[in-house]
Parts: sequence; C-alpha cells; structure tokens
Amino acid sequence: MRLEGETALVTGAAGGIGAATCERLAGEGARVVVADLDLHRARDLAGALDGMGVEMDVRSKASVGAAVEAAESELGPISVLVNNAGIAEDDFFSRTDEAMWDRVIAVNLRGVLAVTHAVLGGMHERGGGSIVNIASEAGRVGSQLSAVYSATKAGVIGFTKALARESARFGVRVNAVAPGPIETPMLQAAPDALGELGERFVRGMVASTAMKRPGRPEEVAAAIAYLASDDASFVTGETIGVSGGLGMM
Repeated sequence: MRLEGETALVTGAAGGIGAATCERLAGEGARVVVADLDLHRARDLAGALDGMGVEMDVRSKASVGAAVEAAESELGPISVLVNNAGIAEDDFFSRTDEAMWDRVIAVNLRGVLAVTHAVLGGMHERGGGSIVNIASEAGRVGSQLSAVYSATKAGVIGFTKALARESARFGVRVNAVAPGPIETPMLQAAPDALGELGERFVRGMVASTAMKRPGRPEEVAAAIAYLASDDASFVTGETIGVSGGLGMM
C-alpha cells in the first residue's frame, strides 16, 4: 500500500498501459482518476476500482482543466500524475503530411504539457507530488516508420528532465518510463495500417530486445508505481526503460 492516501490521475487510461496502471495504483492504495476520451470505458474501469472516471481530451486546455477541477473536487488534490495518453501513426516520414504531424504532436507532446500545467501549480503549493511521463525507447534510439512519434517522445524525455530541475525545490519529482514493444492495441496498429510492412516492423522491434519477447502492460505499470511511490524518493529526472533491453542505455 505504498500509495495509500494519494490521488492519482492517469491519462489515456481506459485501456492498455493506462488501464494496467490504474489497476496497479489502486491496488497500492491510491484513489484513481481514470481520464480518457472514452468516458463510458473510463467510468467502467473506475467503477471496478472504486475510483472516478472523467472525460479528457488532452489536446484541449479547456477539457483538461474541467477534468482536473472535477477530479480534485471529488477526490482531493492530485498528488500523482501519469501522462500516458498517446497515439502513433506509423509510416515512412517521406509519406507523412503536416496534418499527421499536428495530430501526433498535439496528443503526445502538447497533451503532456497541458495536463502537467493543470496540476503542477497545486503540487508546488502543497510541497510535493510525483509526475511520471510515458515516453518510449523510440524517443531515445529512434524508430523506423515512427519519425514523428520518436520526435514527440524525445520531447517528453527532454521536458521531464527540465521540469525535474525546476520542481525539485518544491518537493515534486518528475520521471519518465520508456516502454519498448508492449502488447497493446498501439503495437497492433502498425500491422493493421501497413500490412506486411507493419508486421515486419513489429517483428523487428521484438527481435531487437535482449529478451526476445514483447512486454506486458502490467510490467510497465510496475515501474510507474515505483516512480510514483516514496520508494523512489531520491529519483528525479530519470527515464527508466521497460523494454526487455531494447535501449540498453
């Protein structure tokens, strides 16, 4: 029960890594706010965890602000934030367009900025809190068919380090987790979108791990729970790879 008494907000929380994270944090005692575009699924998961489901579009400052206000009114100040919401649109960069860049950047990078901005002031005022940003090994090593995604995740890592430096004096820790290939709908999106090319892409990622297998959402959630807890009280500005050795940083 490392997180007893904490209120945790998880974005993109209705499935995959987000849902596994909600389950893990609730299991460790946190009151969990399940934030997602899909309000029905968010409320279903929150109901199973005795938490709260809220609709949140991380691309919209107004949506983010309304969701944070509602969550804090019902469950109390947010002391743990997990910025998990993300999208991937896989293809060779030469075949992408500006609309695609804007979509991916809006969720993966600007969304992290928007949600963090909405909760950070309160954490500073209260003198404590933990923020965990979900990056990717793609942001550290680069990934074919994912140039824009890789760029956004590199931005998340840079943001994590800068914010950790700014927030340490307020007692707020900021870290990131960099998953590799994880068994989620996002991993399946490449074969669905690109056929055989996407299948080769996924096989190549898995083969590049030292452990020669994809990870499970629960394995990422375990790292997130550690960083959110006081077990990581002297850890800030770090990016922990959960990738079966893909990054080997």
